[in-house]
Amino acid sequence: MKAATVSQLKKELQHRDTDELLQLCLRLARFKKENKELLTYLLFESDSEEGYIETVKAEIDEQFELINTNSYFYIKKSVRKILRTLKKYIRYSGNKETEVALLLYFCERLKNFNPSIKRNTTLMNLYDRQLVFIAKKITLLHEDLQYDYGLLLEELKL
Repeated sequence: MKAATVSQLKKELQHRDTDELLQLCLRLARFKKENKELLTYLLFESDSEEGYIETVKAEIDEQFELINTNSYFYIKKSVRKILRTLKKYIRYSGNKETEVALLLYFCERLKNFNPSIKRNTTLMNLYDRQLVFIAKKITLLHEDLQYDYGLLLEELKL
């Protein structure tokens, strides 16, 4: 089965009544955890972006605490998983400011992580790539935010 385009779906959804749309949304939420998470964000957390950022930061903190520090192999796997989860949450928001704030927080946690990431090339490369990515995203923000986030970014550079 080939999926319809977004424009085709939009046209079809415009012809449905509210009860049908409600049933379609609930059925969609049953199939994937990501659909449920996105629906949760849109319904409950999109009103307060600051609250959403704090919630995601708390989850990042929890995940960093659970990292197995016995070997850099496990640290790399865990850090990549945290970053993957973070990118998913950033996609839900779609807000550039939220994206920069969360990525800066991730890099701050990674920089202060013990054992130091400086001893592992892969983790350093991941960290440096994120800093470059953040720098690109900062240029898309308002001038005042660019300055504030630019200062935070300079502090994170090793």
